[in-house]
Amino acid sequence: MAPGLLDAPAMSHPFLRSALAIALAFASTTTATLQQPVRQWVAAWSTSQQALSSTTITKRTVRMLARVTVGGDTVRIRLDNTFGTTPVTVGRAFVGVQRVTRSGDSSSRSASLLAGSNRPLLFKGAATVTIPAGGSVKSDPVSMTVLAQQDLAVSLYVPGSEVHASSHTSAQTRSYMTANSAGDFSADEAKAAFTSSTTSTFWLKAIEVLSASHGAVALLGDSITDGTCSTLDGHDRWADELARRLNAADAAGSRAVINEGIGGNTLTTIRANSGVERLDRDVLSHAGLSDVILLSGINDINKGAGATQIINGYQEVIARVKGKGARIIGATLIPRQDVAPSGTWTAAKSEVRNSVNGWIRTSGAFDAVVDFDAAVRDPARLAFIRPQFDCDAVHPTPLGHYAMGTAIPLDLFEQP
Repeated sequence: MAPGLLDAPAMSHPFLRSALAIALAFASTTTATLQQPVRQWVAAWSTSQQALSSTTITKRTVRMLARVTVGGDTVRIRLDNTFGTTPVTVGRAFVGVQRVTRSGDSSSRSASLLAGSNRPLLFKGAATVTIPAGGSVKSDPVSMTVLAQQDLAVSLYVPGSEVHASSHTSAQTRSYMTANSAGDFSADEAKAAFTSSTTSTFWLKAIEVLSASHGAVALLGDSITDGTCSTLDGHDRWADELARRLNAADAAGSRAVINEGIGGNTLTTIRANSGVERLDRDVLSHAGLSDVILLSGINDINKGAGATQIINGYQEVIARVKGKGARIIGATLIPRQDVAPSGTWTAAKSEVRNSVNGWIRTSGAFDAVVDFDAAVRDPARLAFIRPQFDCDAVHPTPLGHYAMGTAIPLDLFEQP
């Protein structure tokens, strides 16, 4: 008898038949289990709060717009009151899908929602929730199918008076508000009551989805990551391009991309609310975090920090990210030339940037390196951004953002 084969008489034995059936069933079940994607909570969109808004909110509904970067079948939201000095009560909250109106080759967006998409959000079973001063709350999960690159609307009714929101003040997306004292329109899918817009994001910290995604890639940085010089409602930052590429490469199990950039932010404590100070709150706290891309330090240099100080900041962030079991990818600093009389950059500061970039490229401290400097610098003048990528001698144009987003090798995020 050939090795590994049973002859017919042996197979006729009842015990052997039963054992074989059990073994085959186990193998089949194991294979099916291995093939099933693992669903987990993943932050599909986020933003960093940076200040209290000057806008006053009195018995008013705010409708915050956000584009999720991976899909799922269940949603929950996170509300933060990071810079609030008093608790804030949300009377009711809803999440729905923004309605897109098309005319020919163009489309328009507003506070209008797709009919039937708006879902009530509860917090430990209650419609009302109070966010403590400096605190954070998450909603209960709500069954809702969302798609990658879909624009969701989180509507919050705030019944208080003269409330100032903890906010991200320079979002690259319009959100909407009713007039003060207009009352609760959080459940309303029409746009009529939302009579004004804002480019700030109030209280909404993250949208999480229950998804087969492989995790979330958090981007920690300054205005270059936040999107200065990108197009309002254009979703053309380097973060957006990375999200689109990851989704196109693996729509079923892609990674989310969450943008934690703040204009003017520093890596070190040379300025308040720095990257090392907000790392836990804005990055390490996210559900499903798998990777961090760090693009920070250019503002530190402009404020007088030396290479050693910045490298020490990198090493602290690297250790803390790895300590949470996530990978950290270092990004080289792009050129800057806002020199006097309109700016404060100097040739000496460019030398510090070169030293920092040299350490990023060669130290081996990061799990991987993305060379944004090489992607956007002028080949003829290495201390300058390439002219077609240069918005204001500091920030890239949308084309420059595209060059940065496409410079990131997608194989960095392949699953083992």
